[in-house]
Amino acid sequence: MLDTEAEVDFDDIVELASSICDVPVSLISLVDENRQWFKARVGFAPEETPLDQSVCAHAILEQDFLEVEDMSADGRTVDNPLHVRDPRVNFYAGANLVAPNGMPIGTLCVLDTKPRKLTEFQKKALQTLSKQVVTQLELRKRLRTEAALRSEMDHRVKNSLQTIASITRVASRKITDPDSLDVLRLIERRIGSVASLHSELMGREGSNSLEARGYLEKVGRLLRDVAPDHVAVKVQSVETPLVSRKASAIGMIASEFLANSIKHAFPDNRSGQVDIILERVNDSRLKLICRDDGVGRKNPTATETRDTGLGEMLMSAAAAQLGGKLQESAGVSGTALCVEFDG
Repeated sequence: MLDTEAEVDFDDIVELASSICDVPVSLISLVDENRQWFKARVGFAPEETPLDQSVCAHAILEQDFLEVEDMSADGRTVDNPLHVRDPRVNFYAGANLVAPNGMPIGTLCVLDTKPRKLTEFQKKALQTLSKQVVTQLELRKRLRTEAALRSEMDHRVKNSLQTIASITRVASRKITDPDSLDVLRLIERRIGSVASLHSELMGREGSNSLEARGYLEKVGRLLRDVAPDHVAVKVQSVETPLVSRKASAIGMIASEFLANSIKHAFPDNRSGQVDIILERVNDSRLKLICRDDGVGRKNPTATETRDTGLGEMLMSAAAAQLGGKLQESAGVSGTALCVEFDG
């Protein structure tokens, strides 16, 4: 915590301590090897002072609570620079900040320029507030630990996904059977989609939800990487939260639709575009639209998509995971899929 920025939680505590004890100065003091540094302060300009000006250094070595009613009458403080020079502090009271291992690390203290004595209520309040300071310090320590663990987990997951993707790519170079090759490419796309989902979730600090637009932009970059040069991929999305389960299903549908379009809609390197669109139907419903401007079919239809082919089976399963059912329309100007779901 040393030398960190000011924080409202700690500032509020010193303001309250100063008000309760009716003193002009209140400090959260952390005692280092050669200095005392103030995490929060009210009525006191310096951010830190040398230990020869520290009454807190005496406090943490002697008892849980130290009150010096008149610094001129106490041998420990009579020659303290804060007392003999401006602002000529004459009163000190400090409650130790005790870490969970029992080690005192500083104090929550109050100062005044005139001698005085705290009431029992004020002493009790200062000790209670000191425990709140330690609670806040421990919370930040745990958050830093969790952040480090998340970073390590993120690193390991990314490495694992990259390893699996590399193995899949190497294996696909040795496969000549079209069906087996399709399965390996499907696995590679799925790994990429999972990697995008993982990356977005990690950015949400462990939350099980993410923002749709940012996630679909990542999916779009992934799809552009696997699309041939003659097929453009365009992604549009509303800004709305998505739970990870639904985000995963959307990534699956978008990925498999693109794969089908590349395979069937743009023969002989025909140029074209695939659009992935997430739009809001009303306050409670979303719609995912996937469409291409490829060769389409000679006989236009508007029916539920057929559960034929591995890709279409996966898209239908993903639509069911969203709580909807795929609708397909195909004609001479291209093919489109859409699914409505709660969101």
